[in-house]
Parts: sequence; C-alpha cells; structure tokens
Amino acid sequence: MSPSACRLLALASAAVLAAAGSAIASGYSVFNQHPDPMRTADGEWKVNDMSRPWPPPAAPKPWSELAEAAKPPSGATILFDGTSLDAWNVPHPWQMKEGVLQVLPVNLSLVSKESFGTCQLHLEWRTPPQPSQKSGQQRGNSGVFLMSNYEIQILDTHENKTYPDGMAGALYGIKPPDFNALRPAGEWQAYDIIFKRPVFDESGKMISPAFVTVMVNGIVVQKNVPFSGPTSHKKRQPYKKHADALPLMLQNHHDTVEFRNIWVRPLPDSDCPL
Repeated sequence: MSPSACRLLALASAAVLAAAGSAIASGYSVFNQHPDPMRTADGEWKVNDMSRPWPPPAAPKPWSELAEAAKPPSGATILFDGTSLDAWNVPHPWQMKEGVLQVLPVNLSLVSKESFGTCQLHLEWRTPPQPSQKSGQQRGNSGVFLMSNYEIQILDTHENKTYPDGMAGALYGIKPPDFNALRPAGEWQAYDIIFKRPVFDESGKMISPAFVTVMVNGIVVQKNVPFSGPTSHKKRQPYKKHADALPLMLQNHHDTVEFRNIWVRPLPDSDCPL
C-alpha cells in the first residue's frame, strides 16, 4: 500500500477520535448509540432529516488532474474496464453498452463475484440529465455498498436538494459530505474511497467500526468517518458480526445510472491502524 493511500485513510483520525470522546462525554457515540433508532448514533439528528445543513459547494478538480489517480495501481482487481462483465453476477437490467456499464430502471443490484474487506476503491459514474419534474431522491439514485452493507450514496445532487445524509458522497443515513463537489448531471463523476472493515470479537460484539474516507472529483468530502452500522433507510441498524470480506454491490434504485473504470485494491488492516 502506498504512503499516500495510508495518509488518506488516516486523514483527520485525531479529530475523529477527539469527536468520539466528546460524544461519549455527552452520552452517545458509535459505541454507545442513542436509544432511538430513528436518530443518528449521537442523537443529534433524525435519520434523513431535511433540516440538516446542506454542505457548501466545492469546485471539482478537472479530469486532467484526476487521470493519474484513476489508473489502477499494482495489485488492483479490475472490476470493470469497458471490456467485460465477468467480474460480476449480472442480473438482467444491467448491460454493457459502448464500453459503459449501464443499469436500467429495474430494482436489481449488481454484486461482485469477489469479496473484499479493507480496500481502496475507484469508480466513475454519471446520471442522465433529468426531467424537471424529477427531484430529490428520484434523480439518478444509486449507491456503492462496501462489503454489501456500508453505502456511499450516488445521486444527482449538483443542483438538486434532498435530505443531506442522502446526497451524493454521503454515508447514507449517517453523515452528509463536507462539500458538494459534483459536476452537472450528464457528466462523469469520480469516487475514490479508502475503507477499513469493522472488527468483531468472538462473541460478535463490534470492537472497531467500519471507517471510510471519500473523495468526490478529487475533493475530500468524508475524512475517516465511522459507520454507526449497516446502511438502512430512515432507521439506524446495529452492527451484526459478518465475514472479514464480502462482495461489493452497486445499487439499482429504479433509475438509469452508468459506471466505468471500477477497480479495487485490497489493503491489509495493519497498514493503517486507527
């Protein structure tokens, strides 16, 4: 694993741990979660709360600056390069068209044949320009699920308001991105994700949550943020013990979304201890 990838995963870890300590002092944290599952783990917000602050805009970096980082490094598993769908279990609505992976509006998600735990993930996606009557969660809704459980939202939220913990770059239902760094609908977006798997003890108790750092179009929008549990809609779910590696999943949510250049590099847990 490169030093830069390790630095990306460790980015702001001291701040995260300090915030966790503050949350524990106030009563609730990812380890001691608020008793109301309709609220975030710290109890501060309702899940999918429209009153939560919308993040400020940030200018996406030009593709000329992103091109080098978009190339798969040594040791990466190529999940899609425009030539084959062999890395996936492919349900009917997914297809390859002119080198692009496309999902049509049928609710069947795409799951990788290989399983991953702690990893570095790169993928690029785009949504078509939407009719004016479509808004909120209806504008190109999808998501990438690490270990089939932990979602980073995909959605056209360039100029489209929704609940902030459901916008592009959000840990769905948990935390909005720090910035809205999307390009307009119809243009390609880049996600670079460093993910560290959760750890469980022999009894099944979570002893270290999943952590993630997310870059959207070259802008860091999530800095080493813990998942409070598996992704769920409008209701927080508790951690449940699972395997150390599980498939990657791309969500189909009744919308047309396209993908290209998807690769994963598995990382040892010990490379970036928290």
